[in-house]
Amino acid sequence: MAVRTYATGRLGSIALALLATTVSATLAARQRRSDRAAQLYARRLELEELAIRRKALAHQQRMHWELLSRAIDDPSLASVIDTYDKSIPAERRRQFFYANAWYAYLFHLYRAGVLDRDELYAHLREFFQSQIFREYWEASKGQRATLSPSSDEARIGRMVDKLVMDLDEADTDEWWVVGNPPSD
Repeated sequence: MAVRTYATGRLGSIALALLATTVSATLAARQRRSDRAAQLYARRLELEELAIRRKALAHQQRMHWELLSRAIDDPSLASVIDTYDKSIPAERRRQFFYANAWYAYLFHLYRAGVLDRDELYAHLREFFQSQIFREYWEASKGQRATLSPSSDEARIGRMVDKLVMDLDEADTDEWWVVGNPPSD
């Protein structure tokens, strides 16, 4: 009888150990699923936030264009936002508003991830072949000076300043090969 009790007790201990192992494995599997579900939920929230941000940027760009186009069409409205030197003729200042609209368009394409930095650089290199665009850039340096130095817009502005300097110093007519976009 003592042998049977011992064997039964030993089998019961083994069964209990197997049960504990199974429960532990089941709990660990549930925890992994729970962790994965939490990761997926966090990623979904990140993607939703990115989509909302992109929509907001697109809306801001549309509003910027709408406001600038009104200023371009109506000089009385342009005077509200015209911070350019008043010695610059009104027609040229209107052209500056248009140049600003193009610059803002390219900048927003970059921020939205439609253009990468190299593509932005290439487009800007082309735009700065225009004397009016160069004059706009020079006339707007005071506006750029008010930006936070760490902002995307200030960083891109510094990149453009370097591009303009490279274009001015280039001793080639092949403007499309001048300069290199800075690496991030």
